[in-house]
Amino acid sequence: MTATNPAMTALAHSWSALSLLHGRIESSVERALQTRHRLSAREYALLDVLSRQHDGEGGHLQMRQVAESVVLSQSATTRLVTRLEDRGLLARYLCPTDRRGIYTNVSDDGLRLLEEARPTHNTALREALDQAAAEPVLAPLVHAVEQLQGGDRPA
Repeated sequence: MTATNPAMTALAHSWSALSLLHGRIESSVERALQTRHRLSAREYALLDVLSRQHDGEGGHLQMRQVAESVVLSQSATTRLVTRLEDRGLLARYLCPTDRRGIYTNVSDDGLRLLEEARPTHNTALREALDQAAAEPVLAPLVHAVEQLQGGDRPA
């Protein structure tokens, strides 16, 4: 019989709680976005990230940066971009200073859909966090997420 390291057990339980919180939030957001806007949570995240680009220096993201932002591999991000481009929500174009670079911008239709979906996303997120906050094991994690914003719980 081997002894169990209490610190590692506690760490594993904490990781499990964090994973549970993430799964619940993602599931709630996914359900709401799919039902109301025919968008997945990843599609919403991609549109959101790309909508924040600007024309100034460093304003356009490389595909690697986009992939990191939406927590996908570069190949999965490329497939996601292609799906949204096929739906007319994104457009790709060559970088004006480096013809090897390809940028992706959100189309007007994509911006409209994003703005329509934002309240749904935010409501589903808030509701999932509120539900999780009622559970003792998840409440500290919810508090930590809210503190990352630099303030108290939004109204």
